[in-house]
Amino acid sequence: MLKHPTLDLLGQLGLAGMAKAFTEMVTNDDAASLNHPEWLALLLDHEATYRNNRRLALRLRHAKVRHRAVPEDVDYRTPRSLDRRLFDMLLAGEWITRHENLAIIGPTGIGKSWLACAIGHKACRDNRSVLYTRLPRLIDELTLAKGDGRIAGRMKSLAKVELLILDDWGLQPLDVNARYHLLEILEDRYGQRSTLVTSQLPVARRHQTINGPTHADAILDRLVHNAHRLELEGESMRWPAAQTAA
Repeated sequence: MLKHPTLDLLGQLGLAGMAKAFTEMVTNDDAASLNHPEWLALLLDHEATYRNNRRLALRLRHAKVRHRAVPEDVDYRTPRSLDRRLFDMLLAGEWITRHENLAIIGPTGIGKSWLACAIGHKACRDNRSVLYTRLPRLIDELTLAKGDGRIAGRMKSLAKVELLILDDWGLQPLDVNARYHLLEILEDRYGQRSTLVTSQLPVARRHQTINGPTHADAILDRLVHNAHRLELEGESMRWPAAQTAA
């Protein structure tokens, strides 16, 4: 097939989705029965799908989610007290629109991180900015950023993201710098953006890991005051998977 001038024009205009659809349709006998408005509608639909897919891929790349978790793959059969109605509400994302927080609490291996990443994936689909990080790693990064002068820019970027996922809260006590950085992050985000944390520790025991009563009260007040809680319980889901693999 000779290259059609319309195809050249679509390329010049940056309409890659329409260009791809145009190439497919001119070689499709079924498309010959379509009238002009139907042709245009299909081209526009392909362009919209192409742009949405590219936007989602970009958001997921920036989100750096730990697991390739999607809402459709959530396991509701495993006994871990996962409230499906509550989780569906969390996936819908209205709490993010209202700048509320979320805590996913449960023992190791119960799937907290995976569920957090599924919520993050859905938020990316909804065209929200997301960033996943393990809290210990974030603290280390901020310590380095403070040393080389990048701390202001890093804190500014953390304040802007619509959903910040802090995984593995409470694995180790926080030192003075860590408490200060965490308080600043939550202060900047309180009432403006949403933060999701996962932890093995119930809220009542988190004072112990923050390691300072004044900072603990301030940090937890900004995190818990408007937070939803998804509390899980049960046996680790890793053991059955390991036994199956064996």
